[in-house]
Amino acid sequence: MKRIEKAWIKLKENIDSEDYELIQQLQERCLEHDKTALKVELDYKLGVAGARSGVQSINEFMCFDGERLIGYIGICSFGGPWEVNGMVDPEYRRQGVFTKLFELVLAEAKRKETKGMLLLSDRLSDSGQKFIAATGARYNHSEYEMYLKGETIQQQPGLSFRKATNADAKEIARQNVIYFNDEREAEVKPEDMIMPEEEEKRGMTCYLVEKDEEIIGKVNLQLTSKLGAIFGLGVLPEHRRKGYGRSLLLMAIEKLKEANAKDIMLQVAAENKNALNLYKSCGFEETSTMDYYFLQSEVVMEA
Repeated sequence: MKRIEKAWIKLKENIDSEDYELIQQLQERCLEHDKTALKVELDYKLGVAGARSGVQSINEFMCFDGERLIGYIGICSFGGPWEVNGMVDPEYRRQGVFTKLFELVLAEAKRKETKGMLLLSDRLSDSGQKFIAATGARYNHSEYEMYLKGETIQQQPGLSFRKATNADAKEIARQNVIYFNDEREAEVKPEDMIMPEEEEKRGMTCYLVEKDEEIIGKVNLQLTSKLGAIFGLGVLPEHRRKGYGRSLLLMAIEKLKEANAKDIMLQVAAENKNALNLYKSCGFEETSTMDYYFLQSEVVMEA
């Protein structure tokens, strides 16, 4: 263990290319040592364009020893609760680095009056699981990370992709509520609406899927450093059990391959057996399990 000699903290709203490189290097050191997964969304964050002058909110929490980044916690929000994930350099652990950074996260959450947050940890990370347990956060759900390993079959004809525009924001938010809150009908709140044209600038492109000019579902695609990712894939309830989910997935794979993706991955809720079976049948294999724990706003406000 290396003793911290020149500790200092950097807080930012968004990361820049220099931050990206330092965090990426720290992530590589942690992955090599721990053999567990992290979800810090660096490529997505680097794609955030048009940052406002002055800090509106703090999303990036970094601890340094001199010039070396030794600890990091990042906040992501995709229209729902904050997702909080981080890491500490293996050579600098057990010196309170993560605890200090997390105290700053709680202070920011209190300042922003957030409605709770999701704390993330790989299921195989003993230190991550123990830290979260000590916060009092309760288990919420798990996601499997899956990579395409096998060959895919040709998709059925008849479906078409259409790149979403800002005019589709309400429809996208409505579908997200249906898919992820398990509700057929739900009120779409303005704070749940994400502008797809802004998301595309960050590297996340949303496609609406149509059958005979009728919207039947959607999918988000991301390509970073030759890694293609599939997120938010769903088919509306009235169009299910017709093979459209498989066709949509295969179309997404094909589009990422056309963009020269070297690897293709996706994430799926562990309890979503239908989707899990679909992905496996199309050549995806599980590589890690990420557990999500919800820390209630009451606990945050007491911190």
